[in-house]
Amino acid sequence: MRIGVIGLGQRLGHLVAEFAAVAPEARFVAVADPSDVRLAQLEQKGITFETRHEDGAALIAAHEFDLLMIGSPNMMHLEHLRAALQSNAPAIFTEKPVVISMEETLELARLIGTHDGVKRLMPGMVLRYSPLYRALRAAQAEHLGPISSIEASEHIAPYHGSFFMRDWRRETKLSGGFLLEKCCHDIDLYQGVVGSRPARVVSFGGRKKYLPENRPAGEPAYLSEMAPRWGGTNDAFSGTADIIDYQTALIEYQGGESMAFHTNLNVPDEFRRFCVIGRDGMAEGDFLRNYFKVTLSDDGKAVIDEKEVATDTSGGHYGADSAMARDITNHLRGDLPQLPLSIIDALEAGVTALAADASRTENRIVELAEYWDAFDHALAGEVAA
Repeated sequence: MRIGVIGLGQRLGHLVAEFAAVAPEARFVAVADPSDVRLAQLEQKGITFETRHEDGAALIAAHEFDLLMIGSPNMMHLEHLRAALQSNAPAIFTEKPVVISMEETLELARLIGTHDGVKRLMPGMVLRYSPLYRALRAAQAEHLGPISSIEASEHIAPYHGSFFMRDWRRETKLSGGFLLEKCCHDIDLYQGVVGSRPARVVSFGGRKKYLPENRPAGEPAYLSEMAPRWGGTNDAFSGTADIIDYQTALIEYQGGESMAFHTNLNVPDEFRRFCVIGRDGMAEGDFLRNYFKVTLSDDGKAVIDEKEVATDTSGGHYGADSAMARDITNHLRGDLPQLPLSIIDALEAGVTALAADASRTENRIVELAEYWDAFDHALAGEVAA
């Protein structure tokens, strides 16, 4: 399996190692990145790239790949995805979030429709591969019945929150915003559970922690954890960020289901949990605290009560990173017919996050019916009426 990489940052550096572990036959043919920092780190693990290029276009022009992986910064994804789709690479992995705006989503939809993108593109929405999400989907099929509502959250500790305020991701024009960059995973999971697109979204939030006037005394240790990448700053309280540090979104789906989603970047005892409530039962779980419980509605019986869901979390993302590498490799070998999500799922989750930010900044409920019409026409190569 010949693999090429455009954008070898921390995330793709980690995933390359995961793919190397599950596909020992893989050849890492070429990498395009202006920095060689990750190359040295991978070489220490016995992983070497045969060729290095300065940009993605040169890489695509010079080589043939079985899998092309895109891990460049968010605002570069569309450019690199366009080039990848216009190449003859049969499989293209793209890190999340796929693109950073509603306009870019429509442009990529047109490219997907023109270049067989549904078949070729594989998004890195890694939590769909996690043991807890697989357990939730299995329990849903057996115990929950039709879904009515969901309460979910992603709460991160100050060391992680301060990283976002120091990294390039602090600028919405580069990252697409915090909800898109960090929480599109979670939004995707629960849209998968609901099984339909959002019809309308409203959201509220802002910044109350990471402001110059709130600078803590004594420089707590968390402020030096998770060093920022290019374009970063060493000051989480500089006030240069335009992303939120807390946000709540209310989502109504096309079938009438609803979700309340909350994120916060200053939670000292962090958690990432959900409560999915259906006609026949409810499912509760937490990715960080690693439990899962299902209770039936009519008799209150707990039919599942697992204190430890993921038994091997060494690969990252609660065991999902290694599972994703394994599943994608098996899919490319022809041993796994279908992956747990498509590029369309990933784009729909991105639109939900972007709509929530539009609601927050524009102080309005965002109705999505017209947008989905334009999206479907773009996929079909048509112009919406």
